[in-house]
Amino acid sequence: MKTALIHHPIYEKHNTGPGHPEMPERYRVVIDALQNDKALWNELVHIAPEKAAQGFVQAAHTKDHFKHVEQAFADGLDRLDMDTVISMQSFDASLFAVGGVIAGVDAVMTGKAKNAFAAVRPPGHHASAERAMGFCIFNNVAVAARYAQNKYQEIERVAIVDWDVHHGNGTQGIFYSDPSVYFFSMHQYPWYPGTGSSGETGQGKGLGTTLNLPTRAFTTAVVQTSAFDAAIEQIASQIKPDIIFISAGFDAHLSDPLGQLKLEDTDFSAMTRVVTQWADEVCGGRVVSCLEGGYNLKTLGETVRSHVETLSQA
Repeated sequence: MKTALIHHPIYEKHNTGPGHPEMPERYRVVIDALQNDKALWNELVHIAPEKAAQGFVQAAHTKDHFKHVEQAFADGLDRLDMDTVISMQSFDASLFAVGGVIAGVDAVMTGKAKNAFAAVRPPGHHASAERAMGFCIFNNVAVAARYAQNKYQEIERVAIVDWDVHHGNGTQGIFYSDPSVYFFSMHQYPWYPGTGSSGETGQGKGLGTTLNLPTRAFTTAVVQTSAFDAAIEQIASQIKPDIIFISAGFDAHLSDPLGQLKLEDTDFSAMTRVVTQWADEVCGGRVVSCLEGGYNLKTLGETVRSHVETLSQA
């Protein structure tokens, strides 16, 4: 069983303009780093995704949100909020980004691959059911989680592990009252977007199925990864997911300009290994990882390459 890599040239066409951190070059450096590791590149199952249908997107977003985004492009607007810049091909890119994570689900559910990494952009974890936010148009992982539950009868319980430096507020909000989806976020706190305190644990039937691990700026990697390991152990004692998603943001890297945490490539690999080992124990190794943040072009490619290599070794 191999690792699937979902990639498509449309992800480079989402043009955010000069100086924007979430730039097209992010995709390019990731793909170049993977291609330069010829042994790894040749071992991967390469999948070109399809554009996600509106109905799939609306499993996690309101109809009004989809219409608002669609209308913004029709009107030629250049942004959806202060941070979320758009251009002519951004709408297609956002639907292909959702479609990329959906393709990862199909790959692991049909046995084409054991696990998958979707090298998509724009990212998604800040997008709520009702609005775009923080570089994110649609919530790629949230839509794919709903897709997995709706399409595959054997998928009832889902776990989402988000280690981006920023709290995955959009994903949390979409599933906050849903006991079938366990959301775990480890992030710098307080930091953008200001949510993700340890007191946010879900509500209603979903109470206890959200776990936040707020982490102070400049926390050492040893302390942070130890806390991550303990959190996964805690979650694993509570639930047995049928599939695990990773919102894989790499902006908690010590060199990233948008964060103040101190993780290195070896730490991301170690966290990846913890998740894949958990998946091996409970759900046949089914892990779908999705690119979120990571904004240092000098380091992002190698960090992602080591993540994908670790997935391939699971």
